[in-house]
Amino acid sequence: MSGKHRRYFLKARESKELLDKASKRLRIDLQQIFKEKANVEVVQTESIEIFLMNGKPILAKTGENIYPTLTFKEFLDQAPKITVDLGAVPYICKGANVMAPGIRRFNGEFQKGDLVLITDEKHGKPIALGETLYDTEQAKNTKQGVIIKNMHYVGDKTWNQLKQIATPT
Repeated sequence: MSGKHRRYFLKARESKELLDKASKRLRIDLQQIFKEKANVEVVQTESIEIFLMNGKPILAKTGENIYPTLTFKEFLDQAPKITVDLGAVPYICKGANVMAPGIRRFNGEFQKGDLVLITDEKHGKPIALGETLYDTEQAKNTKQGVIIKNMHYVGDKTWNQLKQIATPT
């Protein structure tokens, strides 16, 4: 890996605190997903901490903001999904927020502040994760402006870090 980084394992109590905090943020029970004792390893760089559960990079943290990675399949499978048109994809993949005119479909229910998966219209592939600024009904009825604040996208620092630490499965 380029730049300064360090790798270490969390103690059991720290792992439980992380899983509890992340479970609340993601609105899923991570203790349930990782039934066996989760071995939590941290890869820390200057700007990002990535948390590997039993070798899989599932969470990232910048500052106090904790969020799932785009490789956390169990979260991606359960998360509400927002499908955007192909014209929005290059902008979202450069960090732009998701604007109302670019949204094609809403799948699943969400509340203001929830994390949602953003997928492309053509292939249905995950391109970003964002935080909703509205609940489902408000978002569906909003015709202009930002609907989702982009938090993590294909090609960002977190994504590039994930590619560097990815272990072949």
